[in-house]
Amino acid sequence: MKIAFIGGGNMAAALIAGLAGKLTPGGNIHVVDPNPASLEKLRQEYGVTVAGVAGEAVGAAEVLVLAVKPQVMHEVTQQLLPLLQAARAAGRSPLVLSIAAGIRAQDLSRWLGGYQAIVRTMPNTPALIGKGVTGMVASSGVSTAQREAADQILRAVGETVWLDDESKIDAVTAVSGSGPAYVFYFIEAMQQAAQELGLTAEQGKQLAMATFTGAAQLAVESADPVPVLREKVTSKGGTTYAALTSMEASGVKAAIIAAVKAAAARGKELGEQLGAAG
Repeated sequence: MKIAFIGGGNMAAALIAGLAGKLTPGGNIHVVDPNPASLEKLRQEYGVTVAGVAGEAVGAAEVLVLAVKPQVMHEVTQQLLPLLQAARAAGRSPLVLSIAAGIRAQDLSRWLGGYQAIVRTMPNTPALIGKGVTGMVASSGVSTAQREAADQILRAVGETVWLDDESKIDAVTAVSGSGPAYVFYFIEAMQQAAQELGLTAEQGKQLAMATFTGAAQLAVESADPVPVLREKVTSKGGTTYAALTSMEASGVKAAIIAAVKAAAARGKELGEQLGAAG
């Protein structure tokens, strides 16, 4: 599989690390980025080919991964448009795989002259250590083989969740795309509480981190639903009961749900704003 990355930032680098020499040889991966230092680092580490601007190697790729900032996506698509037009004239339809937040497939299609072989994705930052989860949705022009290729590429950095409606990407963005920040926020609070209770900063960090990772892994591996796992830790009148009762009284669960919904609403709003270009 020949893959071209437009953008060589952190998420692109994580994907390349999971793909090079595994799904495809490093020499089959081409990276376009205006930053020479980033390109040289990727070339040395993974054996990829590199360029400062999109050219023939991009036009020859079977998959184009758009890994640029949402704010420059319209400009990038205008550079890619003639390459895709040439590919179509030659009887080829490369898969366009977007990992840019907020950019709707319908807008990508419009900017690319009505192109339909597009998969929009929403990965999250744990992909940087191979522990991500990515929401994915395919446009009408995506073949079964292209859908499988998109899945293989994103599974290189974690799990994938396919959606039947692009509007649900805003929910994915709110839950898993923004989700790591919620986890970090809760860990911060646990560490602060530990210090206020007399533990050292290092002790608070160790306890909070290990508790979060251990509890999450227990939830993954247990046959019990999460509410049952919570109940098993909560004895009536005990310490956990006191903590959860305090959280309920403070409206913590309701606040978290409201926050996730706010993120989803903002995601929809950003999609409309970003899509107004062109």
